[in-house]
Amino acid sequence: MSAIRLVNIAWKTGALGALTLAAAPAHAATGRLSVADMFFQADWVVKLVMLGLIAASVVTWTVFAAKHRQLSSIARQERERFERLRTVRGMGDAESDEALAANPLVISAREELALSADALSDRDGLKERVASRLERYEAMCARRMTRGINILATIGATAPFVGLFGTVWGIMNAFVGIAEKQTTNLAVVAPGIAEALLATAMGLIAAIPAVVIYNHFSRMVAANRASLSDASAVVMQIVSRDLSRGTAV
Repeated sequence: MSAIRLVNIAWKTGALGALTLAAAPAHAATGRLSVADMFFQADWVVKLVMLGLIAASVVTWTVFAAKHRQLSSIARQERERFERLRTVRGMGDAESDEALAANPLVISAREELALSADALSDRDGLKERVASRLERYEAMCARRMTRGINILATIGATAPFVGLFGTVWGIMNAFVGIAEKQTTNLAVVAPGIAEALLATAMGLIAAIPAVVIYNHFSRMVAANRASLSDASAVVMQIVSRDLSRGTAV
C-alpha cells in the first residue's frame, strides 16, 4: 500500500471521527431529559405520588404563611399585655384602663370574683377557682395556636416514604422494561430510573421544609405559652393583693 493511500485513509478516518465527536454532543443535548419530561414520561402511579408530594409542599408553605402571621401577632399582643399588667396594683386600676379591661385574663378573673362575691372569705378556694379559669383560657389559646401545625409533622414524617414508594414502583417498571427489551443498555433503562429517583427527590423537598417549619412553630408556640403563663401569674398576684386589702369585689 502506497504512502499516499495511507494518508488518504487516515485523513478520511480522522474526518469521520471528528464528525462523530461533533455529532455526539448534539445528540446528547437533544436526548437530555428535563424534570418536566421525566414527570410526563413516568408511570401513572409515580405521577400520582409526585402530584401528592407537590400538594403536600403547597400545604406546607400555606400553613407557614398563615401560622407565622398568627403566632407573631399573638407574641406581640402578649408582650404588650404583660407589660401593662406589671404596673397594675389592683382590679380597680385594671378596669380604668380600656386595654386592660379588655384583657381576657382580667375578664376571667373579674367574672369569678363576681360569681364568688358571697364567698370572699374563702381566699384559698377563690384563688383556686380563678387559677382554674386562667388555666382553661391558657389551654384554649394553646389549642388555637397549635391548630394546623400537626399536619406539618405528618408531612415531614410520611413524605420521604411516599417518595420512596414512587421510586420503588418506577424502578420495578424499569426492570420490567429491561426484561421486555432483552437489553441491559444503560441508555435504555436510565430514563425510567431517573423518573423513579425524581419521586424520592420530591419527597425530600416536601419533607425537609415541613420538619424545619414544624420545629420553628413549636418554639414559637412554647414562647407564646410562656408569655401567657407569665401574664396569668401577674393576674393571680393582682387578685391576691385585692383579697389581702379586702377590695376584691
